[in-house]
Amino acid sequence: MLKLSQWIDSFKPAGGPPPRTLGAFMKWALAGAWPAVFGAFALSALAGATEAGSALVLGMLVDTAAASGDIFQPVNLAVIAGALLFFLALRPITFGLSAAANSIVIQPNVMPLVLSRLNRWVLGQEVSFFDDDFAGRLAQKQMQTARATTEVVSEFVNVVAFALASLFGSVALLGAIDWRVASLLTVWLIGYFALIRYFIPRVRAMSKDRANARAMVTGQVVDTITNVKTVKLFAHDHHEDRAALSAMEVFRGKALDMGYLSAKFRLVLMSWAGVLPVLLIGASLLLMRSGQASAGDIAAAGAISLRIAQMTGWVSFTLMGMYGNIGEVEDGIRTLTPHRRIEDAPDAQDLSVTGGEIRIDGLKYAYGRERGGVQGIDLTIKAGEKIGVVGASGAGKSTLVSLLLRLYQPEGGRIMIDGQDISHVTQQSLRSQIGMVTQDTAMFNRSARENIKYGRPDASDAEMKRAAEAAEADGFIQHLQDFAGRKAYDAYLGERGVKLSGGQRQRIALARAILKDAPILILDEATSALDSEVEASIQSALDHAMEGKTVLAIAHRLSTIARMDRIIVMDDGKVTEAGTHTELLARNGAYARLWARQSGGFLGLDAAE
Repeated sequence: MLKLSQWIDSFKPAGGPPPRTLGAFMKWALAGAWPAVFGAFALSALAGATEAGSALVLGMLVDTAAASGDIFQPVNLAVIAGALLFFLALRPITFGLSAAANSIVIQPNVMPLVLSRLNRWVLGQEVSFFDDDFAGRLAQKQMQTARATTEVVSEFVNVVAFALASLFGSVALLGAIDWRVASLLTVWLIGYFALIRYFIPRVRAMSKDRANARAMVTGQVVDTITNVKTVKLFAHDHHEDRAALSAMEVFRGKALDMGYLSAKFRLVLMSWAGVLPVLLIGASLLLMRSGQASAGDIAAAGAISLRIAQMTGWVSFTLMGMYGNIGEVEDGIRTLTPHRRIEDAPDAQDLSVTGGEIRIDGLKYAYGRERGGVQGIDLTIKAGEKIGVVGASGAGKSTLVSLLLRLYQPEGGRIMIDGQDISHVTQQSLRSQIGMVTQDTAMFNRSARENIKYGRPDASDAEMKRAAEAAEADGFIQHLQDFAGRKAYDAYLGERGVKLSGGQRQRIALARAILKDAPILILDEATSALDSEVEASIQSALDHAMEGKTVLAIAHRLSTIARMDRIIVMDDGKVTEAGTHTELLARNGAYARLWARQSGGFLGLDAAE
């Protein structure tokens, strides 16, 4: 038998994409958890029904005492025993089971269930989805939506089910006393629900605005902290403080709007709650005066009216929070659920690389615009060939690489690897066959060991260390120490590797690529952060890493690609020249001009010295 804590599979994947409407989203987010939710709902409803039962038992005791003059007479022992059993056993057990269902089954499991599904979905979005937003804001939206969904479910189970059962039980009990008393409660309930219907949509809308403003504060603060070195270098502490305060002021305004509405909501509902005891107790007293109600009936009606009046404040406050959370869920849906992803084809197969030939036919991608990106590129890179790519910024070099990695979907043309169209293979298998070192090297705030093993997580420590030595990274890694006292390969590198220099980050990235040992290698300004001495020292490592591989190397420093088998020159998204270093110089075209400009600049500097 499963434990209570295992009734919900907390990390079960969801089927399909998250819907964009509230009801459908909740169904998607909670798929697999509904039996447990309904079970908890039933237990909470049972606990609510015992509230009406409490008034019934109390009324029976009062009537028994009034009839016999002494409640403790032997003839009344059954009534007393029943009351004791109810209050000391049945009621506590019912409430205990309801509490356990909510605190053990629902709350600890729904949060990770929803968060894991949202995180999987967001990770699958295309790169432009992340480029268009704050990283901190997206993380905040995931946490916000998962937390708010959990709160909605928990409050629905813990409060709504309890309150509804308690109210229906109360109406039934009062109906047994006199239909006119039950009618008064029904009229009061109609007014109560009318007030809720008026206020709740406003709470929902304001909560959505408040959640969005809160996420903007988080995004602003995280963006500043992520770029704190730039803030310091430009002495813009006050500028960033003003930007954060501006976002906080918007959030404060939204929170105040919510506060004013909340206070008004509570005042109106508590005033209406005060009407109920007057109605029910007053009506019961009139009935007793005419001999149509007993003292026990008045006690039961009084207990019910006071309990419902007290519960009104609790329920209204909870409903306000519940609909506030619904507003936050809807805000998260708006941000997280847009379908901006590149899906594998239904019949996609794993890529099989036998040689590594890359053929590009009529490739087009302009980021949805008329110009930019790449425009009709035709290029064949033979298996094992090493190609250098040069061109001015914005010429389309990085776009070409991104399309090869299928980070974007081509707007025209295709890319073939060993005769396989990459749009018909799985993205996972495609990227597993490509190693890459970029100019803006990404590091995780994890140990140096974990960062290098990201290239091949199942590699042994010995293999990892050999890769680091080949990339000339072992020397500085041995001297690393973080704030927690971890040293060498165990030392954490800080967020995005901020504790390392640019050259050190690139050498770890090279070690990662060497360890991955993929048949296709992309070097995107891979040595841009290295000084000439270090670059020369790892050239043999680069040569070793490129041996037997198909290589695409982008560089502005032409000396780093002059030894490539072939060089292509890109301009305005097109390939304008192609050939060896010697052939391109002899052609006296764009490449020759770039070479002359770089070497001439160096020669001029030497002459001046």
